[in-house]
Parts: sequence; structure tokens; C-alpha cells
Amino acid sequence: MGLIVGLVIAAAIIVGMQLPLLHPRSHAHVTLTSIASTSPQAALAWPSVGSAALDIPALGVRVAYRNSVVPIASLTKMMTAYVALQKLPLSLGETGPCLVVSEEDVETYGQLEDIDESSVPVVVGEQLCESDLLNGLLVHSAGNYAVMLANMVAGSNEAFLVDMNDEAQALGLTGTYYADVTGYSPQSVSTALDQARLATLLMKSPLVRAIVDQQSVTLPIAGTVSSYTPDVGVDNVIGVKSGRTAQAGGCDVMAMTFQDGSATRVVYAVVLGQQGGDLLGPAGEAALALANSAVASRVDYTFQKNQVVGTLSWGTRHVAIGLTSSHEISWWPAQRAPTITVSIRTFTSPIHRGERVGELRVDGSSRHIFILRALGNLSPPTLLQRLR
Repeated sequence: MGLIVGLVIAAAIIVGMQLPLLHPRSHAHVTLTSIASTSPQAALAWPSVGSAALDIPALGVRVAYRNSVVPIASLTKMMTAYVALQKLPLSLGETGPCLVVSEEDVETYGQLEDIDESSVPVVVGEQLCESDLLNGLLVHSAGNYAVMLANMVAGSNEAFLVDMNDEAQALGLTGTYYADVTGYSPQSVSTALDQARLATLLMKSPLVRAIVDQQSVTLPIAGTVSSYTPDVGVDNVIGVKSGRTAQAGGCDVMAMTFQDGSATRVVYAVVLGQQGGDLLGPAGEAALALANSAVASRVDYTFQKNQVVGTLSWGTRHVAIGLTSSHEISWWPAQRAPTITVSIRTFTSPIHRGERVGELRVDGSSRHIFILRALGNLSPPTLLQRLR
């Protein structure tokens, strides 16, 4: 009996000493080569002259081309509208405060007509409300409406200009300076990227989006006037603002919607300093080409079903790990390249086919996490097998 008890105790001690070796931890080997296939990538259609910028706010895309400080013509009126709405907020369906057209306002109209600056007729005693002024300002680029709106908001154009430049500084538009409220002055300058940033902020207003999406607008005395912004209502274009002067050339800020899976996104294309023809036509063509190329430049990454990401092993035993369903994500060249990482659990017990073993993570402006599973079965070697 004593011998038997001794043998049992000795066996227990031996087994206890070997328990840590009975189920050693698994080891993972990961390879990310050829993990995803990609679609062809189109080049961005930057204009051959002037400067340009792209902004896709929902995707974190902001990129510029020749982002120099230049005159911006009537794009200035975007800030005129932005500051007015900051001071006198207005919602869809509201008219806002109103003014009565004075003799001075009529004289301003005449002066702008004499220098061929865009404007609309007004008469003494005519009543114009904030909504009218914004419609004429943004759709028909009416310079005299910009002057009246600034006077209504701040009491004078000089005071309003201070507000415009203060707002530009507060928004971080470091390449922007306003010398007038209309943009006729070549001293009203900015960069393509600054104007893209301002457009995205201005278009957060449902009222502004509704205004700039109009091909024409009917004003109290001027009647129906058309939009100067090219391609509004065509090819998913929804505004925003255009402008032209001899010094600035043709300028256009274009917002265009596109589908990103089930979501509707907006891309903003800005072109400055375009030349040829009536200036607005070439600017519109360049902005539309740039916006379309931005949408077409999207890269589709496909993570294939049963694509082997790596292996789990115990000694000389291995099992492949990978995705058990396909996944697709999209990327744009202007975004930073996606970072792909893999995290794998460690095991001390048998692994079964289809069991979750880790995650595949794709990080960038957004994060995607896909589950990795064992593509077969794997058991740890027994003590006897490891002692052979």
C-alpha cells in the first residue's frame, strides 16, 4: 500500500510539473501582403491655369493645388452672406427684417451699373427684406443688394467690413482679406482652400442651400433674374457662388452631391483665376471637371472572403486564419493612406473552424473592424507528441 501511495504521489508531482507544458500558448504569424484588391484610380482634374481646391467634409478630404492668395471677385459675397446670417439668423420660410430703398440706394445701383458690376434695379420706397437681399446676392450676385444688406446689418459698409475680416480671422482663413462687400475690388483676396472652407460652413444653413440651388429668382422690382453660377441644377450641382473680374479671372465655388454607398455626400470644388471666353464658362467647366474627377478618383478596397491573413500554430501544427465574408471600403487619394492592423488572440485549448480568433482593423478618417476566424481546426500537441 505504501508503495502504491508513493507511486501515486510521484506521478502527481510529475504531472503537476508538466501541466504548464500540456497546453502551451498558440503562436500567430500575420502577413498583410495582398490582403486587399483595389480598383483603378483616376487622376484629379486640376485646372491648367489658376488655383483650385477640393473639400469633401464628410470624408475628411481637403486638398489644394497652387493655393496662392489672389483676387476672388464676387466669391466675396459668400462672406457677406455668412456674416449677415451670423448677425441676423434666418430660417427657411422667414423673411427677416426689412428696409425701404432710399435715393442713396438707387444711386448705388447706378454707380455699379456704370462700372459693369452685377446689380439689379431698385426704386425709392421699395421694401426689401433680408430674404430678398440674400436671394439677389447669392443667385444673381447683385452687388447693390450686398451694399444694402451690409448697411442693414452693421449700419455702414465700413463697419460690416470689420466684421467680415474679424470673422475670416476667427475661422482661420489666414489667406483671406476683404476690402469691400462685393468683391469688385482686387484687394479682396483669398485662397482656393479658404474659399472651400467658407463654402462648407455657409452651406450648413438649409436656407442658403435652398437659395443657391435655384436657377433663377423673382425679386420685388427687378422681376425674375437668372443665376450666374454655372451648371446649377445639372449633374447634381447645387451652387454655390461664382464671380469674375479682369483681375480675378473666372472664379467658381461648386457644390455637387454624389452617392457613397447608401449615403449622399457633397463635394466642394473651387477654381480661381480661370481664363477665356466670358470667364464664368471656363470657371464652371473647370469646377465641374474637378468635382467629377474627385468622385471618380475613389479607390475601392475589397477584402476577399477566405483571404488568408496569417496562421496560428502550435509547434509544427498550423491553421490558416482569415475573413469568412467579403468586405468593401472606399478611399480617396486626398485622404491619408489607410493603416491595416491585425490583432490575434492567444489560445491554450483547441481551435475550431469558424471560431473567432481576432480582428482586422482599417484606420483612417474612419475605422472599420472585421472579424477574423479560423479557417480550419487545430489542437495543441500532446505531451507525448512533444516528447518524441
